Amino acid sequence: MVQKTVAVHVCSNTILTQALNVVAAVIEKGGMILICQRKAGQHHEGKWEFPGGKVEPEEDFTSALKRELWEELGISATIGEEIVRYRYNYPGRPIQLIFYKVLEFEGEPVNQVFRQIRWEKAANLPSYDFLEGDVAFVETLAARS
Repeated sequence: MVQKTVAVHVCSNTILTQALNVVAAVIEKGGMILICQRKAGQHHEGKWEFPGGKVEPEEDFTSALKRELWEELGISATIGEEIVRYRYNYPGRPIQLIFYKVLEFEGEPVNQVFRQIRWEKAANLPSYDFLEGDVAFVETLAARS
């Protein structure tokens, strides 16, 4: 997969900031989706998110997601198709979010870095306090359920 470099004009001067690529997994099991809550002391503490994280410079998107799922949940995942990608501008840091469907995984997800992890019905996801960049996607998932 080819990764695009995206730039955005951030002020009236000609300063360009490269968007950070962030991958996230939609892991479904028995009609439920796995969501994770950030720990106290982390940036955006207490917010809910999908497992995943930053893409390192030498990684492609799916390799980065496999690595993140191993580090965060201790699972070996088969990454499926890209669901959606879009840009979200957090203050001072634009990101490109890329969501993938996880087709299957080995092992049982074990919380290794979060306050908590939870399996939840898609219809209930909007009741959680998700990261601002995830909210539109959460609403779309809930509407499809």
